Amino acid sequence: MQGIAERLKQMREERGLTQTRLAELLGMAARSYNRWERGGHTPSLEMLIKTADILQVSLDELAGRQAVSSAPAIRNAELQQLVHEVDELPDREQQALIVVIDGLVKSAQVTRTVNRSVGPKRIGPREASQQNP
Repeated sequence: MQGIAERLKQMREERGLTQTRLAELLGMAARSYNRWERGGHTPSLEMLIKTADILQVSLDELAGRQAVSSAPAIRNAELQQLVHEVDELPDREQQALIVVIDGLVKSAQVTRTVNRSVGPKRIGPREASQQNP
């Protein structure tokens, strides 16, 4: 059975987080978090709960009592935290955020599609000689 230090490292890496970034999300020094992964210190229950929330796992999964059920629904931990906060907003404010997020996603999709269809601009020898006199 893996120890808590190994599981923390594995779960952090699976989510694409650095030790520094996870420490920031936890509100602690990166050096202190590093000690957790090296096995030098064990996090308090409060910090384990906070870590589990950020990594989107249960305490049983984090403690190794249960296999990790699946990859996180939202891999970006900061975005995951915002989703929890947004979930507590009134419905009207949530709907406004849905409209904004939907607009951003659609804009990014259009930009990707346009960039793919246009591709790099090719110039002929005549245009090249005019650009480099």
